[in-house]
This record gives sequence, C-alpha cells and structure tokens, in this order.
Amino acid sequence: MDVHLANAIAVIGAAIGIFGGSLAISIIGAKAMDAIARQPEEAKNIRSNMILMAALVEGLAFFGAIIAILAIFKK
Repeated sequence: MDVHLANAIAVIGAAIGIFGGSLAISIIGAKAMDAIARQPEEAKNIRSNMILMAALVEGLAFFGAIIAILAIFKK
C-alpha cells in the first residue's frame, strides 16, 4: 500500500473518531439537560454522571486520534 494512501486512511479514521466522539458528547449533554429539566432536584447527580460519561467518550476519541497519529508517523 502506498505510504500516502495509508496516511490518508489514518487521517480519515482519526476524523471519523473525533466526529463520533463530539457527536456523542453533544448527545450526552442534550439528554442530561432534558433530565435536569424533568427532575431539577437530581441536577447534581445527573451533572456528575454527564461529566463522567463525557470524559470517557472524549478519552476514547483521543485514543483513536493517537492511534491514527502513530499510523501516520510509523516507519
């Protein structure tokens, strides 16, 4: 496989991973705001769970980007 083609595939993979992560974080935030609107007394618990889940999703997207960068700069 051509090196430039492999780099392009790695960059596209990283972009898809980052897009998926950002989409997931926006969905998590929207659902959390809906839940807080329905049960304001549980806002603290909902917010802490939202932050935890967003951090896990962001870590996964970051991991995908690192794998793509490693694929680009491999020898």
